[in-house]
Amino acid sequence: MTLTNKTILITAAGQGIGAASALACAQAGAIVIATDVNADLLTNLDDVSGIETRVLDVTDADAISALATEIPDLDGLFNCAGIVHHGSVLELTEADWAFALDLNVTSMVRMCRAFVPGLLRRAHSEGSASILNMSSMASSEKGFINRTAYGATKAAVIGLTKAIAADFVAQNLRCNALCPGTVDTPALQGRIASAPDPVQAEKDFIARQPMGRLATVEDLTPTIVHLLSDDSRFITGQSVLVDGGCTI
Repeated sequence: MTLTNKTILITAAGQGIGAASALACAQAGAIVIATDVNADLLTNLDDVSGIETRVLDVTDADAISALATEIPDLDGLFNCAGIVHHGSVLELTEADWAFALDLNVTSMVRMCRAFVPGLLRRAHSEGSASILNMSSMASSEKGFINRTAYGATKAAVIGLTKAIAADFVAQNLRCNALCPGTVDTPALQGRIASAPDPVQAEKDFIARQPMGRLATVEDLTPTIVHLLSDDSRFITGQSVLVDGGCTI
């Protein structure tokens, strides 16, 4: 797989899956624009060859539009930003729901609205361009306890992905959704640490994975690179599960 001469933008690239994806795409030859709302996290990527860092709040439509005018047309866009809300519908406040919907779904609408014109230009000239949206196995694929807002918004991501794929399939712009299992990231470790019993919480997360372990970011990056590369040029509108068999 190669991303040579391709420009790829990744959101939430400061840590976890986003950071690993930025490194993997750069290693595959891409020019990576790694964005995050947290400037301090991006410093870890500042000296990496092939990566340019930009601070970006994906809930700010004006900031997204401004960035789209400042950078070259993209060959690939990975919408990775998102949040996990813990709780059933009974614990879900109006504010929690509004924020989960805004960050997990509407931010992707904003990003696609701003960058699809350039992606289409690249698809026309190069024969292929790709959008990858971060969904989850906790979506329309499978329900999980205490994941009402998360599951609903990640299911919406799959619907959004299929709609975008259908709109632009004839123009060689592809759109797919990545649906990971439980991945060992700083965000997950934060949720484990904040649990009443962190040791049991970690055991519970591991127990729902049939392989008996959490996914690593390196378990995901080969699929991410593949879906952003021309090697996946006949794949579009798909929710791609990388879940260690959790949804079998």
